Order: sequence, then structure tokens, then C-alpha cells
Amino acid sequence: MQTVSDIKALRNTLAGWRRAGSRIGFVPTMGNLHEGHLRLVRRARELADRVVVSVFVNPLQFGPNEDYDSYPRTLEADAHALRAERADLLFAPTAATLYPRPLAAITRVQPPPLGDELCGASRPGFFVGVATVVAKLFNLVQPELAVFGEKDYQQLVLIRRMVEDLCFPIEIHGVPTVREADGLAMSSRNAYLSPEQRARAPGLYRTLRWLADELRGGRRDFAVLEAAGRERLAAAGFRPDYLSIRRAEDLAPAAESDADWVLLAAAWLGTTRLIDNIRVISD
Repeated sequence: MQTVSDIKALRNTLAGWRRAGSRIGFVPTMGNLHEGHLRLVRRARELADRVVVSVFVNPLQFGPNEDYDSYPRTLEADAHALRAERADLLFAPTAATLYPRPLAAITRVQPPPLGDELCGASRPGFFVGVATVVAKLFNLVQPELAVFGEKDYQQLVLIRRMVEDLCFPIEIHGVPTVREADGLAMSSRNAYLSPEQRARAPGLYRTLRWLADELRGGRRDFAVLEAAGRERLAAAGFRPDYLSIRRAEDLAPAAESDADWVLLAAAWLGTTRLIDNIRVISD
């Protein structure tokens, strides 16, 4: 596996692959890789001839009081894991490489109004940062396909929308959420949890499963179910951020006529914010 940090070296390698007719798959990450990330790399390997993985902790998507400085950076271990998965190229740029001007002065990608809902309401500017860096990386790598995890469901919907609206010739593939044995969705931020919080953390998934069972049982009082779900989270020791039932395709508000919903939640345990979701397809 080749590791590069500058744009010229990246483009030189990619140009050679394209001359050889290779189909390029891309997996953008912020590093601190776990099994969830590696599933994305494996899926890209199935779909493409060459696999590029980026590791970049994107300052543009962190708010002023968030964990940019403390976010775990484990590039050496990440590179070792990617070699084992037969990734072809690791692109690990610095912030100065991707943002040579001050952040306040750069061109940004503005998502549609959905970017201000759910996680976007709690983290103002977050999806502007995500959309901007993903658009930059897409422009640099110019892959035929890119792979993202479904744990970040709202992000996946917005990236698909951006690709469609801005005419990127890129296939977007989602990979189901990878979970620990007790159901907790894998996340780099799980390392922030204390032992007591880690024991409570699967309660987020249990609450979503309860909500899914209620929907499968025929309930359609969405607002009542959302309120009950938030109460369950609070009783389990969480500080709920949001819990919402949405149409899976585009995250529009749920309607009884829908046949495919996604249940999305975010909640705090101490200073750690966890997110998760479950798809429910109506019979």
C-alpha cells in the first residue's frame, strides 16, 4: 500500500491507474479505524479494482466547543489495518494541504435545508463542513464509487443528494451499521465512555428496537412514539438530543402512507454524544 500526503503524488498515482483502465473505489474516513471502517474498505474492494482510503480529521465540521483537538489520531495503526485489508493507497493530508487559506475564507458547499435538521440542528455548520470536505476529496480522487457507513444515515442521504445535485459521476454505496456484541454501534467516540457509561450505552439501540417493534405492530402515532422513546432514553441515563421517525428515502417527516422508515436518535452519556438508527420496512 502506498501512503501519500500531498495532492501531486495522489494525482500522479491515480493517473497511472486510470491509464491502466482501473475502476477506483474511495472510502473517506477521519481515522482511528475500527471494524466498521474496515467493512467499508472490504466493500470497496469488492466493487473496485483499486481502493483509496483517506484519513483526515476535518476541522471544518467541528464546532468551537467540540473535540477537534482531542479527536483520536492513530495514523500508524490505521495504515497497518489498511495494509491488512489490501487497500491500495492511503491519502493522509494535513489541514494545510486541504485548506491552504484560513477556514473563514474558503469556498464552502451549502447542503439543502435537511442539513439544518437532526444532527445539523444540534451541530450548526456540521454538514457544511462534511459536504465541503467530501466534495474536495471527490474532486481530488475522482473515483467511480465511494462507500459510506449507514450509521451516519443523515450524512449518507445528504452526500447522495450532493452527488446528484452537483453532477458528480460517482456511485454512492452504503454499508449497514457494524455493532458490538451488545448492540452498540461502533464509533471512534465510544472510547470516550467511562466503564459505567459503556454499560449503559446499548440502551440507545434497545430504545430504537422497541420503537421499531411498535411500528411493526401497527402503531402510527409518530409524535407519541417519539416522546415515549425520549422518555425511555432519559430513564436509561441518557440526555436525549433527538429521536425522530423519518421517511427512509429522503428523511422527510414520517407519514402513514410510507412503506420504509428510518428511526434516528442522538443522545448524550456524560460528554459523549452517540448516534444510531434503524430501518423499518412496512409489510
